[in-house]
Amino acid sequence: MATKPIILISGSTDDKGSEFSDYSIGLSMNYPLAITAAGGMPWILPCQPEPAHVREAVRLASGILLTGGDDVDPKLYTDRLPAKVAKTVQRAHAARDSFEILLVKEAFRQRKALLCICRGHQILNVALGGSLFADIPLQRPKAMAHNRTDLKDRVVHEVECAPGSLMARIAGGGSLGVNSSHHQAVDRMAGALRATAASSDGIVEGMELAPDAKGTLPYLLAVQFHPERLFVRHAEHLELFKTFVRSCRSKR
Repeated sequence: MATKPIILISGSTDDKGSEFSDYSIGLSMNYPLAITAAGGMPWILPCQPEPAHVREAVRLASGILLTGGDDVDPKLYTDRLPAKVAKTVQRAHAARDSFEILLVKEAFRQRKALLCICRGHQILNVALGGSLFADIPLQRPKAMAHNRTDLKDRVVHEVECAPGSLMARIAGGGSLGVNSSHHQAVDRMAGALRATAASSDGIVEGMELAPDAKGTLPYLLAVQFHPERLFVRHAEHLELFKTFVRSCRSKR
């Protein structure tokens, strides 16, 4: 039997966990369940922003999955955030930001497959030199309601996929129904990336490597929505994870 590819998964950091109220790691089980359903072996890595630790972890993994969670610290992408907008930023944890930026950079250095979801989509853009809207309602007031956590397990809007993109192949056409549970989004896109999916109001919902990006990864897909909450009922969202795991398997 072929060995399953090991997928390194980053988790949220919790100041007080369930055991002794210690500093802890937290993660929705939907992420490892989606990786398992797609044929991978999930490996949840503790948040330790030490270069040597991250370098060795990435070496051992076949691919990296960056997950959702708290907001990215605006100090990482701007020094001119209006006070009114700054007040909307939810807890930004410096250790997780540093850890996941290291993971992104090491994935590029070692050329490992990379899948980024929601916050992961945002931290990827920041790690590569892009910026974010810290709060969509204040900075893009004409945008649709994207923070639909009340419908986190349901399709709430469509995204249009760029012709010929990985997103289009996964969707099986030009559009894909997605959920939406975020108030931050990609603003200025990093030069190494290109938008391959967007909602009708122009919010970037999917990114892949730009054609002229330096270095080659076996796979890079970043999505603003949460396919791990839809894969059981929607085949396209399971296919998203399958394309990722297949790329990891081929590079073992």
